[in-house]
Amino acid sequence: MVKAFIGFSCISLGIVIVLGLFFPWVFWLLILVVPIVIMGVLDMLQTRHAIIRNYPIVGRMRYWMEALRPKIYQYFVESDIDGSPINRVDRSTIYQRAKRELNSQPFGTQFNVYAEGYEWMAHSIQPQDFGNLDKDPRVTFGGRDCQQPYSASILNVSAMSYGSLSNNAVQALNGGAKIGGFAHNTGEGGISDAHLTQGGDIIWQIGTGYFGCRDEDGNFSDSLFAEKSALPAVKMIELKISQGAKPGHGGILPAAKNTPEIAAIRHVKPHTTVFSPPYHKAFGTPREMMLFIQRLRHLSKGKPVGFKLCIGQPREFYALCKAMIETDIYPDFITIDGGEGGTGAAPPEFSNSVGMPLMDGLSFAHDTLTGFNIRHHMKLIASGKILTGFHILRAMALGADTCNSARAMMMALGCIQALVCNTNKCPTGVATQDKWLAAGLVIDDKKQRVANYHRDTIESAIELAGAAGLRDPHEVTRRHIFRRVFMNLVKTFEDIYPSAAPGVLLNGHMPEHLRKEMETVAIDSWN
Repeated sequence: MVKAFIGFSCISLGIVIVLGLFFPWVFWLLILVVPIVIMGVLDMLQTRHAIIRNYPIVGRMRYWMEALRPKIYQYFVESDIDGSPINRVDRSTIYQRAKRELNSQPFGTQFNVYAEGYEWMAHSIQPQDFGNLDKDPRVTFGGRDCQQPYSASILNVSAMSYGSLSNNAVQALNGGAKIGGFAHNTGEGGISDAHLTQGGDIIWQIGTGYFGCRDEDGNFSDSLFAEKSALPAVKMIELKISQGAKPGHGGILPAAKNTPEIAAIRHVKPHTTVFSPPYHKAFGTPREMMLFIQRLRHLSKGKPVGFKLCIGQPREFYALCKAMIETDIYPDFITIDGGEGGTGAAPPEFSNSVGMPLMDGLSFAHDTLTGFNIRHHMKLIASGKILTGFHILRAMALGADTCNSARAMMMALGCIQALVCNTNKCPTGVATQDKWLAAGLVIDDKKQRVANYHRDTIESAIELAGAAGLRDPHEVTRRHIFRRVFMNLVKTFEDIYPSAAPGVLLNGHMPEHLRKEMETVAIDSWN
């Protein structure tokens, strides 16, 4: 191929030059021929890509097609139910609700209802009248030690940091929260002006980097935390232990993204690469973690304080429960994030192979808290591919009080699942710091779409609950949700995730292997 290119170059240039001697206008063709020849020569001289080196010009097509493949696959190859990580059926539902377009589908479901894994909810012969149901059910966050309880919607914006998202995207999310009366989680990147200008309620997330409340050495700062937590917009505090996108892995803020604005928000030096540790330095044991939660509650003047984690080793969660009991300190809420990931960019091994998926983690956390007889002290939040009203009810059946959604809220903003969130080239201006791209996202339009999606999804959950004969979505149980586990075998969630009896982990009525493990769990060490 190299010889062919050299021959083509020599012949092309020769023909143009010879013909140009008789017809001078032919020399204009050199504008096309010379750049191609130069590009081919550079291809042969470069050493990074063997294909391009061996196949000048033509070899570039391989990389062009590779770049186009996800787009071609999404638009022309995949079916409506096969798209990943979110299929087109669910994406279309989000878009239609955000835009207040037709919210129905013709000719029945496209899903194979006899396929393994298909799930559905049992309806009632005597459903509730939707017109008589509460269209905006609320959940009060705040335990016995909370002095400023918060009434939350059953669906809120999950954690996404300013820096990962553009200024316009954050403002639109917060503006939608203001219109719809729901909460907006800041993510671990700190509280920015974009979180405050629209007036929506804020859940301030604090990660291992303590961004916004750290000293020059990266340690937690009581004074800065007290100052920021006193903001009227901050309704709850969430301590991030781990996240489903990359459990056990600290974040990295590249120097190129660390602008003076973002550095000021996070209290770091601008234009430097900032590493978030994979663990918290403010505490080192389950007991110390509970004491730190008590410290945050005191510094915030009694606002609800909880923590977020993706379930990893079960014994560590047992240790947290034991620490709650022995210290008599209880978080106001726990957010369970699913190992199926979210908006955060992460190494593929962490996204694909680490962390307990949401339904397993949520049922485990609810049953463990129930088994220790402490579930009543706190609320549970489910976070992980919550897209529709059915997903909300499914999570509540497994123990959730409320749900958080990130990717669905991004799609309500206009995200097209281009899968370039980690490249700073998001075409819709959502996940980018490119000001030109971000300018395409119009805040006033998109914040209304976020509010529309939230309202219609809540109402769909209420209507589904009513179809099951329930007046409140929190009345749904594991017996209401069915899953086909094999072609001719169907089980309820109660069969798949058996409910734990209150206090079962305290009275000794448990399998022998679990009893032995429980005896070794300590609260002064994670080991």
